[in-house]
Amino acid sequence: MLPPVDTRSVLALRAEILARNAALASSVAPAPAPKFETAMRDALHAVSAVQDSAGAASAAYERGATQDLASVMIARQKASIAFEATLQVRNRLLGAYKDVMSMPL
Repeated sequence: MLPPVDTRSVLALRAEILARNAALASSVAPAPAPKFETAMRDALHAVSAVQDSAGAASAAYERGATQDLASVMIARQKASIAFEATLQVRNRLLGAYKDVMSMPL
């Protein structure tokens, strides 16, 4: 058989939980929602950085500063894949824009 439940202790525990919850909610500020413009700009900068890195690796190989052809080819391939991914995103966005513009009002 279970012991009887003390209502006052349950209510005190509930009040303590609510107080801790309020303290946690006030101490944690919500993160701002990421903006589409910021996300696109950051992605384009990342692709540009990969392409710049590949260009620098190619230039270093052409000057004879490095003999590691494999790393140069890998850098070029990374740049190519990043560009293709960016192109696909652009195509999808353009398609979505055309779909929205062709919707009747």
